[in-house]
Amino acid sequence: MMSFLQVRSLTKTYTIGDRQLSILRGLDLTVERGEMVAIVGASGVGKSTLLQVVGGLDRIDDGTIVIGDMDVAAAADNTRVAFRNRQVGFVFQFHHLLPEFTAVENVAMPLRIARIPPGDAIPRAEALLHEVGLSERVAHRPGMLSGGEQQRVAVARALVMRPALLLADEPTGDLDEQTGEELHGLLRRMHTAHGLTSLIATHNLRLAESCDRVLRLEEGCLHPC
Repeated sequence: MMSFLQVRSLTKTYTIGDRQLSILRGLDLTVERGEMVAIVGASGVGKSTLLQVVGGLDRIDDGTIVIGDMDVAAAADNTRVAFRNRQVGFVFQFHHLLPEFTAVENVAMPLRIARIPPGDAIPRAEALLHEVGLSERVAHRPGMLSGGEQQRVAVARALVMRPALLLADEPTGDLDEQTGEELHGLLRRMHTAHGLTSLIATHNLRLAESCDRVLRLEEGCLHPC
């Protein structure tokens, strides 16, 4: 295996009023290509922050983030955004589906934003909905879907641009135990089927242990579990 994600000496601090809140403190992380790594830790410890900076949604104060051959932290804003849109898929705790659009339209949205014509975008979105077990729900709007189904749509949307890196931030946190287990199993299957490198933030240790490796985020740094 080859290193795909390399994070070195990562620091991130937020200013809240007159206080400085140090979240990430010289954090190091290496993820091999094809690995599925779980990040666990208490609420508020910085798991979401870590995924946001790795995925280029937020800037860091210091350190390096290299994904493949892209130095994400040093890239100009437009370069970072273009890279993120092509190479990184996000799944969040809340699905963030657009309520006025159908499941297939939600999944196809990143393709349409990228100006891929509907004749190509819709079949690709339909194929992914089939993969996540929602062939019979393509024309349903989010309000007609269960919580687990909505999150499956979100997984399909995250993968429709064929990213190399999947970042999932507490993807089962808003689901009941059984539905959460089913979704985690789906993430594992999609990880393998699509040749992904995946970083999963979760508070559920039992689900985390099904990943290839589990790391604990504590006091701004990562530690083996």
